[in-house]
Amino acid sequence: MKRLAAFTIALLCLGTAGAQVYKWVDDKGVTHYSDQPPPPSTPARTKVELKSFATGGATVELPQELADAVRNRPVTLYTTAQCDGCSNGRAMLMARGIPFTEKTVATVDDQVALKKAGGNGQFPFLLVGRSKLTGFEQNSWDVLLSDAGYPLEKRLPPNYQYPAPVSAAPPPPPAPEMVRPVEEPAKPLPPVNAPPGFQF
Repeated sequence: MKRLAAFTIALLCLGTAGAQVYKWVDDKGVTHYSDQPPPPSTPARTKVELKSFATGGATVELPQELADAVRNRPVTLYTTAQCDGCSNGRAMLMARGIPFTEKTVATVDDQVALKKAGGNGQFPFLLVGRSKLTGFEQNSWDVLLSDAGYPLEKRLPPNYQYPAPVSAAPPPPPAPEMVRPVEEPAKPLPPVNAPPGFQF
């Protein structure tokens, strides 16, 4: 049982490598932790903290204007290997200081996830909230990001580090371990009284 618990904890730790976690407190005082930004219905005055596990767990508080944009219209970049437009798009987002999640497409499952997100198999594919752009064209990307409320100039805190890219498809659930029935210890036999006259 201890091995199973240790294995599960190890898998959970691996699953969060390179992950971002958003932290905010709602109107009722409840603290929320999520891999998704707060819902758009969250009041604008809500303080949003972004925790990146790729940086060793350092919490980074975003400036209000940037936090509002991240909350209302999060940015996701879908990329693939050997794609110049993907590299240019990533560099542009970083130069402008846009927090984003990068999802790589390398397998059939990744392609299914891309299609579900609205992509057509061409790269890069940019999601800003529900708005979509296929291919890299800097002016189009700048307009889309500005319309979503992202600042024109870099406003990320100096200690912010972008998370590592993750697979577009969610990781498969861990395979169930064969459960062996727990063996109960053998019960001792009750003492037997020897018949009269019996000797060892």
